[in-house]
Amino acid sequence: MTIKEVGIIVNMTTSVVSVTVDLVLLTIRHGALQVLLIRRGIEPYLGRWALPGGFVLADESLEEAAARELREETGLDPRAGHLEQLATYGAPGRDPRGRVITVAYLALLPDLPSPVAGSDAASASWHPVDDVELAFDHDRILADGIERARAKLEYTPLATAFCPPEFTVAELRAVYETVWRTRLDPRNFHRKVTGAEGFVEPTGGTVIRDRGRPAQLFRRGPATLLHPPLLRSAAG
Repeated sequence: MTIKEVGIIVNMTTSVVSVTVDLVLLTIRHGALQVLLIRRGIEPYLGRWALPGGFVLADESLEEAAARELREETGLDPRAGHLEQLATYGAPGRDPRGRVITVAYLALLPDLPSPVAGSDAASASWHPVDDVELAFDHDRILADGIERARAKLEYTPLATAFCPPEFTVAELRAVYETVWRTRLDPRNFHRKVTGAEGFVEPTGGTVIRDRGRPAQLFRRGPATLLHPPLLRSAAG
């Protein structure tokens, strides 16, 4: 369902329809793909883990609502990483408070410190994506966000959103391995990454990690699409 269709429903129905935004915020911490969750401080689902989010105010856009909820409930800056609209969810009964349609956003962020809860959240923290059971229909929204991230790593330079401004190819490979949950051949991966036009650019610097040999540092290049793509089926 598109946002335009959501607007049509709100205007044409005789019942009250509320619109919310929910945020799927992913990062890599301690070698695992993790999602930012808040423990609900109010009903419904008091005490349950959920995705950050809330109702859209009358005087703000969806994007403004998403940014506000992120700041209020976690203390994180939405400009710290990649943010895009994921999907719209409007199944009847998805929210016990009434007819609620939510527009979900996906954010990919580099490793960040523990967030600070606020607003109606009792606490906020990072959780491994395979170790959560969420309120509302947030399990489905999270699953959709993870699959979107995995798919976009194939044909866009989105993996760099998990990295610091300067990174090694090995660190970039670790992102792919963590998100895709697979092992990749280092030499083959290096060849594909450096061979994809505009994917990464050398900074001219090097760094030594874990007492190893100096490794070349890269930054994200200008490409918005990868050519050729890094397909999961042929990534190893």
